[in-house]
Amino acid sequence: MTETTPIRVALVDDQSLFRAGIRMLVSSQADLEFVGEAGNGADGVQMAATVRPDVILMDIRMPVLDGIEATEQILRAADATGEQPPRIIVLTTFDLDESATRAIRGGASGFLLKDADPEFLLASIRTVHAGSSVIAAAATRELFEHFDRRIAVREATPESFGTLTSREREIFLLAARGLSNSEIAAGEYLSEATVKTHISRILAKLSLRDRVQLVVFAFQHRLTEGD
Repeated sequence: MTETTPIRVALVDDQSLFRAGIRMLVSSQADLEFVGEAGNGADGVQMAATVRPDVILMDIRMPVLDGIEATEQILRAADATGEQPPRIIVLTTFDLDESATRAIRGGASGFLLKDADPEFLLASIRTVHAGSSVIAAAATRELFEHFDRRIAVREATPESFGTLTSREREIFLLAARGLSNSEIAAGEYLSEATVKTHISRILAKLSLRDRVQLVVFAFQHRLTEGD
């Protein structure tokens, strides 16, 4: 992204007053462009196909079609056409929301509380677009720790994990803890560019969409236990 190319942001939420507030907030930022909105998940799917935003803020609970299914449909459509999928941030009203966990498993790039500080919301949009870290890493980790306790049997680790080099496994475990590229670089005495290359290779080898899906993968297969 260059300075002259703003991040294209869209919103799907059934509360018109909330949409108006987010629209004004996003439009006030020079590096962001508000490109569309919808009041339910079904309209959100259509809107996403029409305006092709870079980042979508997606409410979880809506009429007609909820945010979980809308997220999955939007990402499936992008995959089917081979287009770059949008990053989707799901919005919820409380932090330990199992629906947020389901949305992330369905491909969302993170979650935010609807009463989040405006500056944090704006920073989160930029974070998911850059792909250099996980939104609210500690809260995301807590979310999965809370709900994954219910899973008695861990899923078998895919053979693809065995294709990671020892260095890539080290980077994987650090990223799974929610560390950003800069934090990993500082701790491992590497350049951020080198960390970014490692992360890209890890995601490709494991067929993962983004860093939050890496966190999901680690929890599903209990790869962070004992860290």
